[in-house]
Amino acid sequence: MTEPLLGLPEGERPLNAARPESERAELLRWMFDRVHEEYGDRTHEPRREPMHELISTILSQRTTARDEDAAYGELRQLGDWDAIIETPTELVAHAIRRSNYPESKAPRIQATLRAIREQRGGYDLDFLAEMPVKDAMKWLTDLPGVGLKTASLVLLFNYARPVFPVDTHVHRVSTRVGAIPRMGEQAAHRALLRLLPPDPPFLYELHLNLLRHGQRVCTWTRPRCPACVLRERCDAHAIYGNNVPSFGEKPGKG
Repeated sequence: MTEPLLGLPEGERPLNAARPESERAELLRWMFDRVHEEYGDRTHEPRREPMHELISTILSQRTTARDEDAAYGELRQLGDWDAIIETPTELVAHAIRRSNYPESKAPRIQATLRAIREQRGGYDLDFLAEMPVKDAMKWLTDLPGVGLKTASLVLLFNYARPVFPVDTHVHRVSTRVGAIPRMGEQAAHRALLRLLPPDPPFLYELHLNLLRHGQRVCTWTRPRCPACVLRERCDAHAIYGNNVPSFGEKPGKG
C-alpha cells in the first residue's frame, strides 16, 4: 500500500499524520521492525515489583532515571508503606528531593498509598492481573496522582496486559514520524493503542525501543536525524530535512 507513495519525491508525499488509520498502523509495524533492528530484542519480564513500579513512575515525572532511583531509595528508608503514610509530608518531600517537584509529589504519593490501603486492606496489586483491562486501568487512574502513563506501565510491565505506555520519548517519536497527529500525551495513549496489535510482548518491545530511540537519536532539541533509522518515512524529516526543530509539548498528569 505504501510503496507507490514512497516512490514519490518527498515534497509530493502526503504526510503520515494525515493518512488513514490502517496506513498508520502499518507504519507503526514498520517502526517496530526498524527500531528492533537497531536496539534488539526486549524480553518481556517485570523490572521491579508492582508497588515499586507504581511509586517510582510517579517519582519519574520530569525526572531523570538516576534521580528517580535515588528518590525511591531514600523514600523507602522512611520505612514500609504504612510508615510512609504516617510520616510528615514535609519529610517525605525531603526524602524524594532528587525528584523534580517533590512538594507536589509527596502528598500525592501518600494519598495514593492511603487509597490503596483503604480499598484493598494492603498493598498487593496482583488482583489487576485478572481484572478486565478497562476496569484495571480505571482502578489505577482513580488513584490520586496516577495517570494513564503510570497505570499503563504497571499493567504492561508487571501483568502483561495489552496497554501501551506513552512517555515523553514515545510521544515525541510517534508524533514526529507521523504515526499520530500532534496531540497531548493523554490523548496519544488512546490514539496509539487503537493502531497497535493487542500483543503485550510487541507493545513492551515497541515502548522500550521507541523510548531508547527518543533518548539517543530523536531528542527534544537537535535530533540526530542523519543517524535516524526512521527518517525515510518521517514527517518531520520530510518537512525540515536534518534541521528538525525542538519538540514543544506541555507537561501533563503522568
